[in-house]
Amino acid sequence: QVQLVESGGGSVQAGDSLRLSCAASSRTFNLFRMAWFRQAPGKEREFVGGIIWSDGRADYEQSVKGRFTISRDYHKNAMYLQMNSLKPEDTAVYYCAGTLKAGGPYDYWGQGTQVTVSS
Repeated sequence: QVQLVESGGGSVQAGDSLRLSCAASSRTFNLFRMAWFRQAPGKEREFVGGIIWSDGRADYEQSVKGRFTISRDYHKNAMYLQMNSLKPEDTAVYYCAGTLKAGGPYDYWGQGTQVTVSS
């Protein structure tokens, strides 16, 4: 069982940066992929970006490309989301998640961390 804990959220101004962290409670070597999702008030949860755990290849949702960067520290069992040039529409609760297999459902979820961007 892998437990995920996000941290690093907060309230910032438009144009600022934040770095979110996702710490895993145990070895993540069985995970195929980890990802960040977000859910804004009144909206469905959406995919932000993901990373293949073994080789670090990342992909992103179109609206965050060029502004957000996902990385992982294999030995620390941690994943990060560097968010630059934040916009008010990035305001949401951000969740990290992990899946054991390619194309599979996300088996593990964190509790979420709030990011609020004001104009």
